[in-house]
Amino acid sequence: METHNTVKFKNERHVFILRQINLHHKVLSSTLSVQLQVSEDTIRRDLAELADAGEIIKVHGGALSKSYHYPVQQNTVYAQEEKKLIAKKAVGLIRSGMTILTEAGTTMLEMIRMIPDNIEATFFTVSPLMALELAERPLLTVILLGGQMDMSSQITLGEKPVMELASIRVDLCFLGVNAIDSKTGLTEADWKVAQVKKAMIASSDKLAILTIAEKLNTSLPMKLCSPRNIDYLITELKPTDKRLDPYKKNMQIL
Repeated sequence: METHNTVKFKNERHVFILRQINLHHKVLSSTLSVQLQVSEDTIRRDLAELADAGEIIKVHGGALSKSYHYPVQQNTVYAQEEKKLIAKKAVGLIRSGMTILTEAGTTMLEMIRMIPDNIEATFFTVSPLMALELAERPLLTVILLGGQMDMSSQITLGEKPVMELASIRVDLCFLGVNAIDSKTGLTEADWKVAQVKKAMIASSDKLAILTIAEKLNTSLPMKLCSPRNIDYLITELKPTDKRLDPYKKNMQIL
């Protein structure tokens, strides 16, 4: 009986871990240990088992989603149909002549692939992968902001991109998020990633948030901005969906 309960609890942990990775792309062993109230050694064993099963990519201190790791494999993208719908809505905000800032992410990748070939605009990005995708569009000017490449977030980190972002001003920033709450705003788990994202927000006249609905009403330790700083919230839900009501006070829902 004791063995059965142990196996069942491990399975429940694995389900929880996979959901956290799918939602946030990256998890830390220390955070999972607190959330699940088990030792970090137990979490490390769980992550090793999930990695051996091909479910995740184990890295020092935690794990990454397979769908977020380069090269992107279409059959591993979490909530892909929802992300395509979000991307279609987001593209509707892009106009010729705009200066736009983007980061990385599977939803962002879907959006870039939907940009019409007749759009003429300037795109700044902190993601080498997004820069390559944007460069496929004939009328786009693409500027990659440099820095130390971080494979877990797939963006450039450190002082260099933060300083470069402080020297530009863009019309619109498309930002994917790891967590959003109607009262707290945007939050992030990784301190270095948070510094770059905060610099992106500060350099933008308008901010558009792209997120699947599962990330609504969630929070992480590092605050990026308050709800008042968000101009557009783009999800797969219809704007009339009741789950979006708490957000309507501060931002336009698409």
